[in-house]
Amino acid sequence: MTINLTKGQQVSLTKSGGGELDVVRMGLGWKSAPRKGFMARLTAREIDLDASAVLFAGQAPQDVVFFQHLTSDDGSVQHTGDNRVGGAGQGGDDESIVVDLRRVPAHVDQIVFTVNSFTGQTFEEVEAAFCRLVDESNGQELARYTLTGGGRHTAQIMAKVQRSGSGWQMTAIGAPADGRTFQDLMPAVAQHL
Repeated sequence: MTINLTKGQQVSLTKSGGGELDVVRMGLGWKSAPRKGFMARLTAREIDLDASAVLFAGQAPQDVVFFQHLTSDDGSVQHTGDNRVGGAGQGGDDESIVVDLRRVPAHVDQIVFTVNSFTGQTFEEVEAAFCRLVDESNGQELARYTLTGGGRHTAQIMAKVQRSGSGWQMTAIGAPADGRTFQDLMPAVAQHL
């Protein structure tokens, strides 16, 4: 059963039958908002949103996974590849980041997921953007956060997973930010650690 998260809501990452999840996938999907008028069609550009995962030990970034560094140095986090046009909308994922929670180094206590518009369009031009968490062992969607409201920003701090006791929990952040790359977002990410 999927939990539709609201901004700031947390969900424990445990299996429905008990026990901890081993491998999860954070999926990102979007499509361009429809344009109106003759000139809008002529000036339309594809929207390239990029998903990133920043691994933290306390407040200190340890590693990052994004379209130019597809696998964390320890191999526990893997980006499945860059999608430069989107289009999944409410359907499947356009970009995914797979996290093997068992292999995340013990000193890493949080992984923050961000999305940014590499091509610089604002979220006013994006439609049906979402991030979702999936149990990779069976493909079951565990939680979904839908980006609503558009906005004049070019990035979003979407969600984070953090250690909670012996397991992990997910928090939907949904904070707007500005930047074309994850590096641009680091000051905004720091506010959510």
